[in-house]
Amino acid sequence: MFTIMKKTFIAAAAVLLIVSCGPKKTSQELQDEFRTAIEQIMDSYKAEELSEDQVESALRELCTATIKKNPDDSVALMALQNCYYLMDDEDLSDVIGELGKAFIDNEFVQKVRKSIGARKGTSEGAMFTDFTVVQDENDPEGSTVKFSDFVGKGKYVLVDFWASWCGPCKREIPNIAAVYDKYKGEKFDVLSVAVWDKPEDTAKAAKEHNVVWNQITNAQRIPTDIYGIDGIPHIMLVAPDGTIVKRNLRGDDIEAAVKEALGL
Repeated sequence: MFTIMKKTFIAAAAVLLIVSCGPKKTSQELQDEFRTAIEQIMDSYKAEELSEDQVESALRELCTATIKKNPDDSVALMALQNCYYLMDDEDLSDVIGELGKAFIDNEFVQKVRKSIGARKGTSEGAMFTDFTVVQDENDPEGSTVKFSDFVGKGKYVLVDFWASWCGPCKREIPNIAAVYDKYKGEKFDVLSVAVWDKPEDTAKAAKEHNVVWNQITNAQRIPTDIYGIDGIPHIMLVAPDGTIVKRNLRGDDIEAAVKEALGL
């Protein structure tokens, strides 16, 4: 009981640092306090006083409180930039709506709005959106592939958007490999799509981690802009007819989604 109260206090104290009343503060003071609050939360995580879920919750609360308290100050934009990827689209839209008029046309804010719209158009239940990638600029004719070359072809396809430099991406590869080995065949396949990465680095990492299934390399921002992907890994399941079944799969949820889709 004491441990739970301590964790709650740590998270609440960081938020309180931002929203407490007092003399009007300068923008620099607000930004310094925001950075300090984030450091407190992350220090608590490193000390194993907060779990990963509790850290994410605390960061969301901190950022939301910061924006609501200071909608017209640049610290609000700083808060959005630090935490937007931790929020679901409904909460994110609400938070953006709290921003002052000065930030409506901000490039980053517009980018986030665009991502929300992209995710809405490619949400679960929607048909996949096709894209084309030139994998080797020295051989555009021989290396050009389409997403539709791999999905919507009568199989369930698990699609993994990843990059060689991404630690969490590489940690998911064993989970994907296990599912591939167990269910590959006439009804199921896997496709890796390398984004935000150098092709040579992708090839090296794929070999090191035994990525033996279909791959699209050098996709860069093409698919992530289309699907509103702000962070990787982003793993989704596409049905035989091209309908998006699930998005944002991780860990044990990957196999659970595949088993359910295959009726096993």
